[in-house]
Amino acid sequence: MEKIKVLIVDDEPNFAQMLKLNLEATGGYIVRVENQGSKAIEAARGFMPRIIFLDIVMPDMDGPQILALCREDALLKNVPVVFLTALVPKDELSLDGPFIAGNAFLAKPVTTEQLVTCIKRLVK
Repeated sequence: MEKIKVLIVDDEPNFAQMLKLNLEATGGYIVRVENQGSKAIEAARGFMPRIIFLDIVMPDMDGPQILALCREDALLKNVPVVFLTALVPKDELSLDGPFIAGNAFLAKPVTTEQLVTCIKRLVK
């Protein structure tokens, strides 16, 4: 089975690295991490992920700005983007929603099971 490429863009290196290690440990994913929002588009174009997990609040460029650039990019416009946020409590979420700007989001801290379920739902 072909491994799914996942890009994680989050300015918290330890959190992003933990997600990377946990996803890769399942055996089904190749994960790249980018900790600077301003480098997210370059990283995505070079890696060509099947899905992007994107932090909303970052110091140099925020998630919605990065999403807008993805949607304008011919290579990235159809890549599913899932926001990661600590701004919404976990008890307000379900795996069927909700959405921010038409994109699914997960509340931090996020489990490997939540990530895998989200990937299976969005990556065709």
